[in-house]
Amino acid sequence: MSDQVQPAEGRGASGPGPDGAGFTYRGAEQELIVVARPEARLRARAEGVRSAAGADVSALDMFLGDEQLTLEPLFGSEERLQQSAAAPGEPDVPDLTLFYRVRGGGSRAQELRARIAALPGIDTAYVKPGAVPASVDDGRRLKEGAPVTPDFSGRQGCLRPAPEGVDAHWAWQRPGGSGQGVTVIDVEGAWQLGHEDLAAKLAGVVVGTPLTDLAWRNHGTAVIGVIGGDRGESGVNGIVPEAVTAAASLQGIGTAAAIHAAADRLGPGDVVLVELHRPGPRFEYAERDDQRGYVAIEWWPDDFAAIRYATSRGVLVVEAAGNGGESLDDAVYERRPDEFPQWWRNPFNPSNQSSGAVLVGAGAPPPGTHGRDHGPDRSRLAFSNYGARLDAQGWGREVTTTGGFWDRPGDLQGGPEEIAWYTDTFSGTSSASAVVVGALASLQGMLKAASLPPMSPERAREVLRTTGSPQQDAPGRPASQRIGNRPDIRAAVGRLLPQAVGSGQAERYWDELLPYPRELPPRLRLFVAGGWRNLNHPSPEIRQAVHSAFAGGRPDVRVWFSDDEIVGLVVTG
Repeated sequence: MSDQVQPAEGRGASGPGPDGAGFTYRGAEQELIVVARPEARLRARAEGVRSAAGADVSALDMFLGDEQLTLEPLFGSEERLQQSAAAPGEPDVPDLTLFYRVRGGGSRAQELRARIAALPGIDTAYVKPGAVPASVDDGRRLKEGAPVTPDFSGRQGCLRPAPEGVDAHWAWQRPGGSGQGVTVIDVEGAWQLGHEDLAAKLAGVVVGTPLTDLAWRNHGTAVIGVIGGDRGESGVNGIVPEAVTAAASLQGIGTAAAIHAAADRLGPGDVVLVELHRPGPRFEYAERDDQRGYVAIEWWPDDFAAIRYATSRGVLVVEAAGNGGESLDDAVYERRPDEFPQWWRNPFNPSNQSSGAVLVGAGAPPPGTHGRDHGPDRSRLAFSNYGARLDAQGWGREVTTTGGFWDRPGDLQGGPEEIAWYTDTFSGTSSASAVVVGALASLQGMLKAASLPPMSPERAREVLRTTGSPQQDAPGRPASQRIGNRPDIRAAVGRLLPQAVGSGQAERYWDELLPYPRELPPRLRLFVAGGWRNLNHPSPEIRQAVHSAFAGGRPDVRVWFSDDEIVGLVVTG
């Protein structure tokens, strides 16, 4: 484990808010979680608490009655949990029947925690700070919108070919690449479900009651837009516009129960997206406007259990790593909080059991995007958490999508109608996670279209770690501060769908410096396996290597292709 590294100064090094000032979301409630002892086998009913094993829990029942508190199963009744059990033979799935949530008590959560934890039949109890969206303020302000929404898709660099984007444009031309047959449920607080660009495949809220706060609503709307914005001639395009998107609100049920309920509504290969983070142990779980020290929610035992439940069922879980500027490899995360159960182990340490979730960090977009420079492309943004546990990165700044700017109308298009707001400034590990979800849903759609099994959670993490556009260094933020690769859908297809990728030795070439018609990009064309295959925008180095190989008289140019497009090329002679 390593020591904590403080963020460096310079481009990409400012904190979550404008020039590092920060901002916060309001309305998230604390959660008082109780973990029962297995031998007590509690049964919480309206008439009180009993023990199915005959243990004496009268003190607990009396305490709850005196304090006018209610103890309710966090994940539903034992009978319901048995019906929706994890996949047979799946190891190390926590016993969800031991988790309970306390209703009532208001601001006395910490006082009540200590008293409940000391009662017979209780293993431990802990208070979770309110979860908030893992987004950051990009410092821009309102621009009044036009009465008719223009086409903003040209501003969506994350859709473009790698390394700039995830190559959604290429994926849309492949069967299933637009996300057909895949469902994504976004777990957070609120959404503008009537937005003009989200109508086609939006299934609505499947669990929980949305918060009424505008900042939460703008955040959720931005997330859904990145993933499933309708394709058309106005507004934005989602990475997987044919995927079904739905929402699960934490309000009233808490984060763990929302994740569990979302997983129960999905099948293998579908996706749960967790767009939240919480104050972590660095600053004693204190809420901060600058979000320093905030971490991924799998740190808390019940959230870890819910995520592990979901991944054991074959559901992909994608989780924001958090905007705390933290090294998750730091020794502070090895220390078990006193309130956590004895079986808890640091989920950020890869040596311990993993939740199975894809953990996502925030990388810089290409310099010059929207006229801004956040540092080298794919370098870690200073607010992003990092460490060995992280699997992939997405755009952490300058994401163009639906919704407004924080608690205000859209900075790209505002105006009086919330359903027509757009932003250029969606940011944080939230925007990054939405980009990664889009790439994974595209791949799952292609696998389903090819009648192949979808990626398991383990396979998804492995593909993200072994393909994609590599993380880059930035001053004071080296690539050793791991946030992972930016997904590259086309490269991942070569690993997941080898039958969709042909290969062969190039017999001749044509360097098309002046393409015809002029709308086509510059191309290097190679004749392979009986047909011409195209490499768009070839680099000068690739051009020179191919020229030299053929000029030598005995070319050895190995090509991998999908249809007529080159997806890989190796020159050895």
